[in-house]
Amino acid sequence: MIYYIVKVVISAILIVVIAEISKRSSLIGAILASVPLVSVLAMIWLYIDTKDVTRVAGLASGIFWLVLPSLAFFISLPILLKQGISFYLSMGTSILITIGCYWLMMTLLEQMGIDL
Repeated sequence: MIYYIVKVVISAILIVVIAEISKRSSLIGAILASVPLVSVLAMIWLYIDTKDVTRVAGLASGIFWLVLPSLAFFISLPILLKQGISFYLSMGTSILITIGCYWLMMTLLEQMGIDL
């Protein structure tokens, strides 16, 4: 149980630190947020929990393919905000666009025979 608490605390601290740094410098916050910290942590936790490098490799491969559709969020959100659309509507719309891109990517990967 303590192990899970440690994992949650470390993960939460990273998110809070990035959010606080972003208040002072959006550039440094963006750099830190763009580093795949969550992915790296997930791979570390998975390896510690399972000692299975095949699973870690599968996770890394899946992350690669699914990062591509997630970029739609970071393209659509600033465009919508710059058009004067409210924050929450822009956020919701960007999330829906991203969900659509995930669906499209999963469909394309399935057709290409790539199994995540």
